[in-house]
Amino acid sequence: MNLEQIAAKIRYTLCDVSSKTKTPHLGSSLSCTDILTALYWQVLNVEPSTPSMPSRDYFLLGKGHAASALYTTLAHRGFYPVADLYQHGQTDSVFEEHPGINSPKGVDTVSGSLGHALSLATGMALTCKIQKRTNRFYVLMGDGELNEGTIWEAAMFAAGKQLSNLVAIIDFNKLQGTGESCEIMHLEPLEEKWRAFGWHTIRLDGHNISAISDALMDAQSYDKPVCIIADTIKGKGISFMENDNNWHYRIPTQDEVEKAKQELGLK
Repeated sequence: MNLEQIAAKIRYTLCDVSSKTKTPHLGSSLSCTDILTALYWQVLNVEPSTPSMPSRDYFLLGKGHAASALYTTLAHRGFYPVADLYQHGQTDSVFEEHPGINSPKGVDTVSGSLGHALSLATGMALTCKIQKRTNRFYVLMGDGELNEGTIWEAAMFAAGKQLSNLVAIIDFNKLQGTGESCEIMHLEPLEEKWRAFGWHTIRLDGHNISAISDALMDAQSYDKPVCIIADTIKGKGISFMENDNNWHYRIPTQDEVEKAKQELGLK
């Protein structure tokens, strides 16, 4: 199975789980599916059978509203059965709507308040540098999350400490809960901002899995932290969800799930 087919299966599962468990934030999850697919099948040093192995790479989900995308990716990668996902958002479930302290296997940190994941990662990455360990740290953030000041404090700190074992990925889908990201805050020119903060910066198509994989592998060759700005589409892969911010909150009907399945080319 190629990576595009894996991403299609993840997208279908996301829609079906959302419909059956009545959990929201589908659009935010669909926009980062290709990024997560590249990470977990091409880049991260992780092992589903031993998720806490000391030599593993760490993935931190900043955009906690996309928790279902992370859970679903981990399930398809073999960390636990896909059937377990249908507990998402239910009482006492480990599959909380934001990753929490009782999260399932493979989830290394809570999402907490938006904007904190990069700060956590900088501390973890610095610790590994001091201890001369080879672990790498990858943080996925939403563009709306960049409104938080802690992001920029962490960006300055990481560059100042030359944390070459740290990669920030921005899911730049141009929308957040209350509107268009660049109208709510003045985000652009985003590349120049991160470069000015001392990061090596790459901008690419966030739905080209091959390009994402290549950029993530290339990130290992720099002596500074790397920021990948991934231009994405909210609701990507399902025509009636794409660029429709209502899918930040809407739950699909089973008829819509079946329509999504057809569009994704799945039987």
